[in-house]
Amino acid sequence: MPIKIDCFKAYDVRGRIPDQLNADVAYRVGNATAQFLGASKMVIGRDIRLSSAELSEAVANGIRDAGAEVLDIQLGGTEMVYFATDYLNADGGIMVTASHNPADYNGLKIVREEARPVSADTGLQDIRALAESDDRLIADKRGTHAPVNIFDHYIEHLLGYVDVPALEPLKLVVNPGNGGAGIAIDGLAPDLPFELIEVNYPPDGTFPNGIPNPMLLENQSVTADAVVRNKADMGIAWDGDFDRCFLFDENGGFIEGYYIVGLLAESLLASNPGGSIVHDPRLTWNTLDIVEAAGGKAVQSKSGHSFMKETMRDVDAIYGGEMSAHHYFRDFAYADSGMIPWLLVAELVSKTGKTLSELVGERQAKFPASGEINREVDDAGATLARLHEHYAGKALNVDDVDGYSFEFADWRFNIRMSNTEPVVRLNVESRENKALMQEKTAEVLEILEA
Repeated sequence: MPIKIDCFKAYDVRGRIPDQLNADVAYRVGNATAQFLGASKMVIGRDIRLSSAELSEAVANGIRDAGAEVLDIQLGGTEMVYFATDYLNADGGIMVTASHNPADYNGLKIVREEARPVSADTGLQDIRALAESDDRLIADKRGTHAPVNIFDHYIEHLLGYVDVPALEPLKLVVNPGNGGAGIAIDGLAPDLPFELIEVNYPPDGTFPNGIPNPMLLENQSVTADAVVRNKADMGIAWDGDFDRCFLFDENGGFIEGYYIVGLLAESLLASNPGGSIVHDPRLTWNTLDIVEAAGGKAVQSKSGHSFMKETMRDVDAIYGGEMSAHHYFRDFAYADSGMIPWLLVAELVSKTGKTLSELVGERQAKFPASGEINREVDDAGATLARLHEHYAGKALNVDDVDGYSFEFADWRFNIRMSNTEPVVRLNVESRENKALMQEKTAEVLEILEA
């Protein structure tokens, strides 16, 4: 019978188990995706959540009933589905995961051929319409369901981003938050010279140490304290499906994703001179300064993985980075990875002989930033309009690529509506003047909260 499915979001399917997302919904989405893509073979994978195995089986049944072959990579991370979809020349892929959401949530991330994203404006609403209807595709011949092992190829690909013999025996704190990152780390570790200090390491879908969300301050302190306690060179923490990683310097200091974008851009331009780097509009000056100095081309994209990936393909960018800790790589099917960034940063620390705090400290002083500040508002559109009225006439430049970016001589800020939550997101930066950045942040917040 036709039903209403409430857990379709801007970029994926995500909801509470079992009232919003269950085996029936997962079956419908699997069948609808295969139907929408005209798929003959699809990759599926799942995270470590307790509900993921049942949902994965339901997705597989939906795909098989549509007549498509299911290539099941089984337990892993979202980036492994991206890799497998591209590597196996599949027509699409579905990852069962809710990333950093609470334990009673789950979700489905969907890609098409070459790991191209499927979002609300590129097919997700069509899939929803098919899934909600009673129009199942039942093929004359049911598709097969077989496990496939791409893990060794995936690990080999990751190791190809760094000069392994040049790596120093760094001491690293690794905190998967009881999510799935340890699966990939265990595959990489035998080929790396690092001493790994494991924190909240074993995969555990009950999340005994809290949900795997390194953006939460209480979670950051766990990694930071372990770095200091063990005198480590760096700390790394991941969200549940490890498509994002978060870095801590040798003092336990949390490094804003913005400055990691600049580090990675500089590193990749060294081996790809003249290449294009895609960035989002929230914080830009540090990235623009680094890319220009390295002889690259900076290209701005609207925030969000589907927009970033589309822009990267348009300009054949070698790398794209968002301050939200999503990092995209051309050689990784233009997709985001939570493993490649920390490997590249560890290589930089090894080759330069500098600590992570030294690598980013100069950039933090040159372009101090507020970090993203979220505020719930009754009417996000009216809030943005009010800020536009106040600042547009005073700004040297106003950009509306994603929300509004207002640029002045010595400071700038971006204000945008969230794609996934009822909040507005504010980011402020200045030129070599932390006090000005803090003053202007307070000024904008006062108007925003009026």
